[in-house]
Amino acid sequence: MGFNKFLYRKEIDGLRALAVIPVIFYHSGFLIFQGGFIGVDIFFVISGYLITSIIIKDIHSKNFSVLNFYERRIRRILPALFFMMLCTLPFAYKFMNPSNLKEFSEGIIASSTFWSNFLFYSQTDYFGIAAEINPLIHTWSLSVEEQFYIIFPVFFFCYGN
Repeated sequence: MGFNKFLYRKEIDGLRALAVIPVIFYHSGFLIFQGGFIGVDIFFVISGYLITSIIIKDIHSKNFSVLNFYERRIRRILPALFFMMLCTLPFAYKFMNPSNLKEFSEGIIASSTFWSNFLFYSQTDYFGIAAEINPLIHTWSLSVEEQFYIIFPVFFFCYGN
């Protein structure tokens, strides 16, 4: 269906741009931005707003289909996710020891199934040193978002009418 011009709002793009600043500065080591996670929270709120708007519009126009919704999410998310994982594979193979490579492989599987938030929670302190060398650590937020995408549309369709 493409980019829905009826749901597009310029201010959301501006908010995204502002939200990414504390995340980048936090990961760059600027101590003044220790609350970089606030940017991630803003992204979650924006995503929830946009997804809810799409679902409500589709339900009211009698065009909502859970399968079509999932297909749109898959087409949007998986190509970039798999490309990023493919790009990290040669570096992981070259620079990681067998133990780290095993954890990396678990991260690939968990990221592919949108379960990495649980895996990394059980393995790593997100704010610790080990997280800094994990090339997939950022996929935890994608997993949370995708879990929302999987559960929310069905719930909303069943109980939101």
